[in-house]
Amino acid sequence: MSKNNKVIIIGGGASGLVAAIFASQNNDVTILEKNSKCGKKILATGNGKCNYFNSDFTSVHFNAENIDKLETIISDSNKKKVMDFFDSIGIVPNIKNGYYYPMSNQAISVREALVKECEVRGVKIINDCEVFDVNYNDSYEVITSLGNYTCDKLVISTGSNAWIKEKSIGYDILSKFNHKINTVTPALVQLVGSGNFLKKWNGVRIDCDVSLFENNKLIKKSSGEVQLTDYGVSGICVFQLSSFVSKGLSQNKKEVIHINFIPWIDDFISFMDNRNNILKDRTISEVFDGIMNYKLSNTILDICNIDYNDTWESLSTDKKNELYKNLTDFELTIVDTKGFASAQTCRGGVSLNEINPNTMESIIKSDLYITGELLDCDGECGGYNLGFAWITGIIAGEALNDTNKAD
Repeated sequence: MSKNNKVIIIGGGASGLVAAIFASQNNDVTILEKNSKCGKKILATGNGKCNYFNSDFTSVHFNAENIDKLETIISDSNKKKVMDFFDSIGIVPNIKNGYYYPMSNQAISVREALVKECEVRGVKIINDCEVFDVNYNDSYEVITSLGNYTCDKLVISTGSNAWIKEKSIGYDILSKFNHKINTVTPALVQLVGSGNFLKKWNGVRIDCDVSLFENNKLIKKSSGEVQLTDYGVSGICVFQLSSFVSKGLSQNKKEVIHINFIPWIDDFISFMDNRNNILKDRTISEVFDGIMNYKLSNTILDICNIDYNDTWESLSTDKKNELYKNLTDFELTIVDTKGFASAQTCRGGVSLNEINPNTMESIIKSDLYITGELLDCDGECGGYNLGFAWITGIIAGEALNDTNKAD
């Protein structure tokens, strides 16, 4: 049986592989991948275990301009298609607190299953193929390091600027076809703080509450383990705030995170009075032993100008309150992020307003489809960004098979 169209997919990442698989039923599909193998970034997700989905896959875990379009994309029926698809390629889920991992606990299992499915379905994969440009004259012409390729329909699945040192070619291609690219900034990334104390607390991990204030307005709260570093802060708890921080910094807004290092203590003064009564003849530094890492407690004492050998009862009320403030509402001014090369995803890109959420086709240029991270829709840690990639790939692939698919 003859195939409907020649389809080229630029980018063999998560969304590109899935789009190729679903489009291959009725089309001649080719993936152009700049790396030596497809799915390279998949291998790094979930600390190499591939957290590929989440039981609580709802819009509250995403940032997007058009929530209505987002909810159309991540509908219950589309989420079920993801589950059915992974079952069909042999991935058995291991679900931990709502986080989906392959039962093998190896990201390579997911990558290999996707690539094998492409092979079985006759998808052509051309690796080590760098795309330089795309032209259009009745059909699409893709200019690459391995020559030129033409197609009837084109899918841009290049991924964002995250995890790479250079700019994603996808933005340039889409700009050429009159798509507006919302400012792209790193997301799910470490934050760089300001202060001469940072080296003192380097290496400390602590469970705490973190609140982001932008121009003195509360934006978002997060709780969990924070890693204190010589440049600032890291950890999933911080990553959940980083999308807002990087966007705000790009707009020259003041970004400050407030950290409560001891959220488990309701009344700090009473707690310390009681602890001091139990632990006789202890310095203030020794009273903190057993509460938190000494590197952190000593850093806070230094900031408060309290001598390690002072005792709790010798501190003035003002000093006790200052200590309380820095332990429960520590302010760290954020001046930067660790950048695109360290980011897991990006904020910004093509607005969902510029695509048809039922097909992932551009509403500006016909026969042009956009999937995954190129879209201005970023999710929290927990399988949300990969989940969005799978779903957008499925939608695009199905639409390419059904040339009469309704808007």
